[in-house]
Amino acid sequence: MKRLLLLMFVFCLITSGQAQQLRMGAERTFLYFDQLMGKKIAVCGNQSSTIGNKHLVDTLLASGVNVVTIFCPEHGFRGDAEAGAHINSSVDEQTGIPIVSLYGKNKKPTITPNSIDIILFDIQDVGCRFYTYISTLHYVMEAAAENNIEVIILDRPNPNGYFVDGPVLDSAFKSFVGMHPVPVVHGMTIGEYGRMINGESWLANGIHCRLQVVPMDNYTHNTRYELPIAPSPNLQTAAAIYLYPSLCLFEGTQISVGRGTSIPFQVYGHPQLTTGDYHFTPIPIHGVSENPPQKGLDCRGYNLSEYANARLNLGNRFEIGYIINAYQHFPEQEKFFLTNNFFDKLAGTSQLRKDIIAGKTEEEIRASWQTQLEKFKQTRKQYLLYPDFE
Repeated sequence: MKRLLLLMFVFCLITSGQAQQLRMGAERTFLYFDQLMGKKIAVCGNQSSTIGNKHLVDTLLASGVNVVTIFCPEHGFRGDAEAGAHINSSVDEQTGIPIVSLYGKNKKPTITPNSIDIILFDIQDVGCRFYTYISTLHYVMEAAAENNIEVIILDRPNPNGYFVDGPVLDSAFKSFVGMHPVPVVHGMTIGEYGRMINGESWLANGIHCRLQVVPMDNYTHNTRYELPIAPSPNLQTAAAIYLYPSLCLFEGTQISVGRGTSIPFQVYGHPQLTTGDYHFTPIPIHGVSENPPQKGLDCRGYNLSEYANARLNLGNRFEIGYIINAYQHFPEQEKFFLTNNFFDKLAGTSQLRKDIIAGKTEEEIRASWQTQLEKFKQTRKQYLLYPDFE
């Protein structure tokens, strides 16, 4: 035990040192600012698009860069809209720059000829296939390629970038929460992911985007990085981000993941669940969860916060034990999965749901995706910009 504690202490010292020296792509202005001068610039960003304590857009304007348009993803430009909420186009009150929503009716930018020269993409991702910022990146790159516009990605760390795991998406389940044949946890920064989109010819008709990635300094895929700004309203803590790849699957079931509580994506439960020693009651929270699942009902289940902080960020697995446990302790199993097939879209396959219903063990289920996962890992290596965890 003493040896384990010592190793964890040394690990924390090493990763803490890495985090202190880490420089975001956006901060390395000497690598891209000169290219922006005299050009019409669009910024695809949100509340995470910062240089130090200042928003990227404000820094650009103060430096004389002509920012003509802001594209915003799910959750809005200032990051104050709940998941799935329709985002309207508007004007940024602080700068007067038009904001074009890429989450709502139009997920792909409509670009007037000669209106934009370069698109800067700077959004903090969390490394999961169903987190929609990488889908927004796909459509931005596609629109840019169709209009011969360069995209510059200002790279940021992947807080779940230290492992790769989960079933690889079957194209039959392609949607905005899963557009590409990658596993649930892909282990790439958003810059590396953009390189893969281009390199694997995933854009419409196999077109390629003129893409530049401004890399971070002193980042590796072993770096543990706690985000200083929440990437979306329901991912407020490091624990929630570590648990998100696994708990998000519950969004396709009757089980609550704590939307409408102070610790979303750190708990799971349901009024009918017959296991667990933790109770919570979801309530509406403005701008975060206006109408949370199981609103106003006492949910029995589990609080995984301490587990996430103490162990999960040192592991390397996408956990499906939570789903299996909840299914086995849900009285009306035929109603466990939502009828809209959202679970299959999140999982990227119908096989996971079928295996859970069939009563297969966790290890049996995990074995079913290993062949495709190993193939993806080899493809992934072609697009990495930083030292890998293996």
